[in-house]
Amino acid sequence: MKKNKEKSKISSSSKLKILMKEVLIKVNPSKEELAHIDKFLKNFISKAKERLKDKAEIFVGGSFAKRTMIKKGQYDIDVFVRFKEGHKGKDISKLTEKAIKGLGKISKVHGSRDYFQINADPSFFIEIVPVMKVKNPKEAGNITDLSYFHVSYMNKKVKDEKILEEIRLAKAFCHANKCYGAESYIQGFSGYALELLVYYYGGFLNFVKAMTRVKGKEIIDIEKLYKNKNEIEMNLNSAKRESPIILIDPTYKERNAIAALSKETFETFQDACRRFLKNPSEQFFEPKKINLEKIRDSAKKNNSEFILLEAKTDKQEGDIAGSKLVKFYRQLGEEINKRYEIKNKGFEYNGEKEAKYFFVVKSRKEIILNGPNERDEKNVSAFKKMHRDTFIKKGKVYAREKITKKISEFVGYWKIKNKGKMNEMSVKSLDIIVS
Repeated sequence: MKKNKEKSKISSSSKLKILMKEVLIKVNPSKEELAHIDKFLKNFISKAKERLKDKAEIFVGGSFAKRTMIKKGQYDIDVFVRFKEGHKGKDISKLTEKAIKGLGKISKVHGSRDYFQINADPSFFIEIVPVMKVKNPKEAGNITDLSYFHVSYMNKKVKDEKILEEIRLAKAFCHANKCYGAESYIQGFSGYALELLVYYYGGFLNFVKAMTRVKGKEIIDIEKLYKNKNEIEMNLNSAKRESPIILIDPTYKERNAIAALSKETFETFQDACRRFLKNPSEQFFEPKKINLEKIRDSAKKNNSEFILLEAKTDKQEGDIAGSKLVKFYRQLGEEINKRYEIKNKGFEYNGEKEAKYFFVVKSRKEIILNGPNERDEKNVSAFKKMHRDTFIKKGKVYAREKITKKISEFVGYWKIKNKGKMNEMSVKSLDIIVS
């Protein structure tokens, strides 16, 4: 019996190794793709350097520089223009724009510091980010000023191709399960955070197993920059301690490298980890499109209502638009939840100025609305005019409200009534696509 169990473990382990190899074949960028990107970067950097002269140095950052990039429809490559100390206080975004003018079709992205995008090729685009050269991370005026330290640290620590592959597996896994990205509309793992975690745990599987065991607040200090956990909690402000994991940035001890990770995204990730460990499959590394037809059919079979909506904002594409649209999605979900039981829901952002939401709901039939204190005659009178079926309980007035509207009717009524709130949230339109 013992031998059979050992054989089963060996068999399971070898199957997992084969699976990982097959996944890596799919997620590793080809040598030709990397060479193509590298050729463009060398030419671009050479021309930009000539224009900048001695004002700044240029370095390639992100996953391309750290060799942890995974295969995508279109790669994004980070290029940093690192201005020397004498340019402190100057508009380095304008200086960068001047240096790269005419080197491609450039679009400006507004942020705490404006940066630039060049769609260099159908297969990749580059982001040119102006940063200040600082000797100490404490001197950084912007989070992007730390990028140089992140690249240096990872390239120094991770030289083994095996760990680089393990990092790529983790990135592909998180990307497929919608947990990859520190953007406010994702609130997931940044690339740098995943690199640190896989390095710390010594591999993808160890990382996944460790994450399933996290129950409270996990604190990770790779370089032991603090004496103990109490010192960490005393030195990091409350905003930096809100994430389910506190990961001390090895290059800057006052920073939580995973502060963007939300409880909701982490729970989604943990669920994916548990399901993967129970039944490993390539599907966990393949991004899934929401099958709306299947969801709609399932809703119909279960006597539920289905609605598909599209919301638009006039804010800048990317993190700004995405954060506005996801915030509105959550707000709308809360409003719907007051009158309908939400059985399923989803948010899909296309990276531009619109997002799609779907909800599968069942009417709550009747809800109880809170009213004023029974002694407040003026407000009680107004409350009773608005609601027919009222009653008093423990000195407070309540109303029973029958839910008779279909979800599409409710959304149509709600958006007319809350036009001002939508404008405040930078949502310019909300349209029903399917109901």
